[in-house]
Amino acid sequence: MTISERFTSLKEVLSRGLYEKDTEIALSLLAAIAGESVLLLGPPGVAKSMIARRIKCAFSNATSFEYLMSRFSTPDDIFGPVSISKLKESDSYERVTAGFLPEADIVFLDEIWKAGPAILNTLLTIVNEKTFRNGNSVSSVPMKLLIGASNELPAEGEGLEALWDRFLVRMECGCVANEQNFYRILTEDNDESADEPEIDDSLRISPEEYAQWQKDLRNIAIDNQVLECITYIRQRLPKLKIVDEADDNAARMHNVYVSDRRWKHIMRLLRTSAFVHGRKSVTLADIPILLYCLWNEPDEIDALVPIIVSAILYPLKKEIDKLSDAVGVELKNMRVRQALKQAEEQGDFRDQNKEIFNNFYYRIDNYGTGNTYIFLVDYRHLPFFSHINAPADAIIYPDPQNPKRNIIRSMGDALGLNINGVGAMRVKLYRGENDIYMNGVKYPIHTLPRGQRQVLPAVNTKLSVDVDYDSVVEDLSAQLRETVNSIISYTDFCSSEFSKQMNEQMQVLNRTIALTRMNLQKLDT
Repeated sequence: MTISERFTSLKEVLSRGLYEKDTEIALSLLAAIAGESVLLLGPPGVAKSMIARRIKCAFSNATSFEYLMSRFSTPDDIFGPVSISKLKESDSYERVTAGFLPEADIVFLDEIWKAGPAILNTLLTIVNEKTFRNGNSVSSVPMKLLIGASNELPAEGEGLEALWDRFLVRMECGCVANEQNFYRILTEDNDESADEPEIDDSLRISPEEYAQWQKDLRNIAIDNQVLECITYIRQRLPKLKIVDEADDNAARMHNVYVSDRRWKHIMRLLRTSAFVHGRKSVTLADIPILLYCLWNEPDEIDALVPIIVSAILYPLKKEIDKLSDAVGVELKNMRVRQALKQAEEQGDFRDQNKEIFNNFYYRIDNYGTGNTYIFLVDYRHLPFFSHINAPADAIIYPDPQNPKRNIIRSMGDALGLNINGVGAMRVKLYRGENDIYMNGVKYPIHTLPRGQRQVLPAVNTKLSVDVDYDSVVEDLSAQLRETVNSIISYTDFCSSEFSKQMNEQMQVLNRTIALTRMNLQKLDT
């Protein structure tokens, strides 16, 4: 049985009878293999402690320690009582650690933020260095996983930030939402043995295997796409936009701080994900785990989802947009040349006094900042201003390449414009001899100084002659589909919202692909 098959089987066995806790089980098991810590944020009675007990069963001969913290908890309760005999015989201050945290493989600390500084400071050293100082000696601790639980975030100004940062995986853990699952909880007769499900010994991870896996994790490579994806996310974390649920127009900016040390541990977790799924390198399929590693406040989770999804799809989006832009330029070249040639053949010289900008546009003067342009082919086909003629529908939008410039296009190209045009606005258009009517208001079209001749646009081809672009489009479409399917197939690490965002952003890119496909067909006619 492969490691991937064992990991999948372990998840299934450990999740049995725990409803809607698949993600918590999967990520806790992954964190245990990586040697990282997990925080479960949620109210009492939602199976947080049961998750820890179940994770222990994944390891051969593993021991566990769990404790409910309070303001009255002492180091003796967590790390073991002081040995009276050692104190008497050798004047040595040592603890009896058998059965306490320093000798446990899996640790569960409930209401962790209620512990006092003496406990938290020692705990911080254990998490950092995986060692415990006992009197004059320092010993390694076998702890594979620390699960902290709380129904609140750590209070600010109480020195808890360092320990909070050590909880690499953070998950909200709530009550069962599905009513049928809730009924099963009510009707099933579960006894205490449900805490420790029966697991075949062939599935359990032995100490020797665990030690070997730690070495194997170092050999997992990291794809360049993953590094670019992380850069994309890092650049957007300082200005994370949190939308008010009660008012979509109300938003605040969060600076989500993630330390370099935390990123280093995140990469180890991603390596572990690749390893347990049978891959030799970290790929984009592992990136959804970041959703559980980056937030500092629960409000940030929903805002992180579209950023992480966009980061995953960004390499493909660049290729799709690049091709779409190139095909768009080629199509505009063709249409401009055809329009000017047709005008010449028909003896239509009415627009030869107008200056052509950027090969494709006429400029509209006295509108806004004077930086608004209309595609010259669209202008030529506008109906003349008349009480008989109906106005043409068009759309005005900021140019994606130059947001300070506005472009007007006919509604025939609305599919592409809705994708690229942020803040797009519909307008009604007529034309005059040397002007344009926008929503009934007349604006002049920029004309050439007297005596100057119109300079025909240069051919600005971006497509290579020897490339089969129809095949390129189909390849990009297939890559997009495969990428999205490979991500959302890891349902343990993809929330329903994450999968929804993946599908929504895929549909947006599919519309760009469809438009590009249509434009290529137009070029062939």
